[in-house]
Amino acid sequence: MTTTNDMILNSTEAPLDGRTALVTGGSRGIGAATALRLARSGADVALTYVNGKEAAEDVVRAVEALGRRAVALRADSGEAREAAGAVHAAADALGRLDVLVNNAGIGVLGPLAGLGLDDIDRVLAVNVRGVFLASQAAAARMPDGGRIVTIGTCMTQRVPGPGGTLYTTGKSALTGMTKALARELGPRGITANVVHPGPTDTDMNPADGPYAAGQAAMTALGRFGTADEVAAMVAYLAGPDAAYVTGAEFSVDGGHAA
Repeated sequence: MTTTNDMILNSTEAPLDGRTALVTGGSRGIGAATALRLARSGADVALTYVNGKEAAEDVVRAVEALGRRAVALRADSGEAREAAGAVHAAADALGRLDVLVNNAGIGVLGPLAGLGLDDIDRVLAVNVRGVFLASQAAAARMPDGGRIVTIGTCMTQRVPGPGGTLYTTGKSALTGMTKALARELGPRGITANVVHPGPTDTDMNPADGPYAAGQAAMTALGRFGTADEVAAMVAYLAGPDAAYVTGAEFSVDGGHAA
């Protein structure tokens, strides 16, 4: 016999049971950690990748080992049709779409004078247009009460040095986009929030890399974060406890902006 306490426990352990999620750029780093965290919370998960097919398949197997369904979709968020198409493909494969995590992004850092038009177009295509198109497609497929969580960067809160103008420009646009999405989709109970990671230990920016010591020193905690720590915030925003949280920014940055 199921008791009230059992129901509360099950809800706590699997708050996303019966939900489905798409994590763009989910084959590694924060994206992979997020896919696994959502699966541990009960969600079936789709993820996109561009070049890391083998890594994406590893994440799929890890999600399936948790008893959840998973699918990997090749899609370049910088290509307009693929950015929106991945959302529809995920919804079709999983039967519905409740959560979109806009994680895919690229970083081009360097002196302002050295940035070419190709750099500008590519960064804005992936980091801004791709997020817009994926969110637009998700809003069309989501039932009421859905969740859109977008990964920004601590550099929108504090730019610690030169070389980040283009990257910060694209990521800063996500804050305004998120607030506007919250207003537009609020009547349907769909929330939109943005998470700003600080220096985070991933293969793209390892905690033992050549510039890691300086980055860690810029945080109040004096260390890199982990992808799991960022994923925990995403999972909270994707879950039922965050139903009244929307249009907000959350820094998971170790005090980088303090």
